[in-house]
Amino acid sequence: MNGRTAIVTGGTRGIGYAIAEALVGAEFRVAVSGRTPASAERAAAQLEGGATERCVIGLACDVRRYADCQRLIAETVAAFGRLDILINNAGIGEFGSVADLSPDRWDAVIQTNLSGAFYCAHEAIPHLRKAGAGWIINMGSLAGKNAFAGGAAYNASKFGLIGFTEALMLDVRYDDIRASCIMPGSVATEFAGRDASEDDWRIASRDVAQLVLDLLAFPPRSMPSRVELRPSKPPRR
Repeated sequence: MNGRTAIVTGGTRGIGYAIAEALVGAEFRVAVSGRTPASAERAAAQLEGGATERCVIGLACDVRRYADCQRLIAETVAAFGRLDILINNAGIGEFGSVADLSPDRWDAVIQTNLSGAFYCAHEAIPHLRKAGAGWIINMGSLAGKNAFAGGAAYNASKFGLIGFTEALMLDVRYDDIRASCIMPGSVATEFAGRDASEDDWRIASRDVAQLVLDLLAFPPRSMPSRVELRPSKPPRR
């Protein structure tokens, strides 16, 4: 993995930060994106730590905007000379019944969780082809196969992301680019206002990050296209 370049969208906290941290530990050069320059630069400085040479950059990117995604990919390649891995992790949740959910909140979820993955993948593919191989990992959810009341926007975005990932896989497999969708259950992050403590039954962010490293080390003749990740011992009902 030494010397390869990865982008992690939504990499300033939670799952994204844990993935970026694991990639830096595996000697990747990493670009992390956040909604604001300050958050992205702060995360990059924390991740880089005492490194002797520049291995992390932080870039502002609102993945709902195609121009931001174009800039994210272009500036990463300009900084590091290549792109090998794209982790589409940026995501939000807006919850409420269909009758109560505003069109603006619906649009924000679909644009962030689904359109943003398309925008970044669309821009990344030419660079992954140029590198000779690559991997696109989209951060899905078990909510992409299990609908729940009040989850119309979130469910739709994650159901769509699974379909997008599997079509993408078929589009690029003969370019030696692999595409996978990781589908975690309950993760101990601050997503949607939850408690971020990792001292309970939920999946830890670092466990998702380990799964990313495991995928990237997978033999090239095989491709885990959809990976479901559940807590080992959720509360009994």
